[in-house]
Amino acid sequence: MTLSRSTRVNILIGNGHFLSHFYVLCLPPMFLVWQHAFHVSFAELGMTIMLMSGTTAILQTPVGFLVDKYGARPFLIGGALLMSLSIAAMGLATQFWQILVLATLSGVGNSVIHPSDYAILSGSVDKDRMGRSFALHTFSGNLGFSAGPPVAAFLMLAMGWRGTLLTVGLLGVPVVLSIVLQSRILSDQVKEVAHDAVRMSARDLLTSRTMILFFMFFMLGAMAGGGVQSWLVTVLHNLKGIGLAVAATALTAYMLGSTSGVLVGGWFADTFKRHVLPFVTGLTILSALLILGVNWLNVPVMVIVGMTFLSGLALGASRTPRDVMVKDAAPPGQIGKVFGFVSAGLPLGSAVTPVPFGMLIDRGHPELVLVLVAVILLLSLFCAGSARVSARAEEAVALPAE
Repeated sequence: MTLSRSTRVNILIGNGHFLSHFYVLCLPPMFLVWQHAFHVSFAELGMTIMLMSGTTAILQTPVGFLVDKYGARPFLIGGALLMSLSIAAMGLATQFWQILVLATLSGVGNSVIHPSDYAILSGSVDKDRMGRSFALHTFSGNLGFSAGPPVAAFLMLAMGWRGTLLTVGLLGVPVVLSIVLQSRILSDQVKEVAHDAVRMSARDLLTSRTMILFFMFFMLGAMAGGGVQSWLVTVLHNLKGIGLAVAATALTAYMLGSTSGVLVGGWFADTFKRHVLPFVTGLTILSALLILGVNWLNVPVMVIVGMTFLSGLALGASRTPRDVMVKDAAPPGQIGKVFGFVSAGLPLGSAVTPVPFGMLIDRGHPELVLVLVAVILLLSLFCAGSARVSARAEEAVALPAE
């Protein structure tokens, strides 16, 4: 059986995206062991994730400029290799500062993934399958997040934390080799012919109304998702008296729904290209209403689990059409910098809400957490709609110049 070129491209890019997400969440299971091994505080342990994610967020945009100028393949190969070897080297660390340095280096490598991946997918996959390709990309990343903690915890029982990090880090090497060996099937995005126009627009592109709104759309969506992922279990336990095991099941249902939904969204984006914004709007409103229902309705526990699953499913299904809207708004040859910039809103948004939401719970107001999640989701729709309208207006203005 011979796989099609698009399928092989999706597998290669998806494997790298899986690793980038897997490596972020394979570290938290190490924290308790590291605390005893290096005699550090939980705040210092948290710096590993902060440095890795923060470095990625900061560097994504400048890396996107480099991807657009020099091509995505060398950056994807070099970044994935640096990311993998940095994780492996953590297994050899003798002092905690070395862990922090390596976490930062892994973040440097991780920063190439989004701008490189979207540039390659835009140039390598048929336009009629772009939505499904973007969906598989997001799906592989979600799987990486889901697999990181349990795989790391299991391997630690078998080979300790050093052996675990060496193993999972070195597993990235064959992934990088597969990209190198099959790099001929990875085509870069189409370049703009009018090079002077590209240079002129690049200065203002990322500060344009359209891109700022898309950045806010990404960031607000991540803020809402981060609030649910961080505090749903605590809210259900404190507000409704639900046991921790069942509350954790509700969170798992939400995550499963979100992961499955991206595939539904990919199919829709390819099938109903002209109705992407109404689809995103309807699903985001549905997700917000279900979250409010979980908060306010007095229903059986299993109904709550079902509602969290459907809320995650609706929100996940809106994600791929969101990416397609950004791709459509990006000028030719500038997809790397555009996705590098707007997707930086994801780690930033995820980092914003856990602390203030936690303060609300500390002050005895767990009932406000999910309400704020729903409000943030609805605010994100204003950004999405405004960005779409702004992009269409810019496109209309540019047409006479062509």
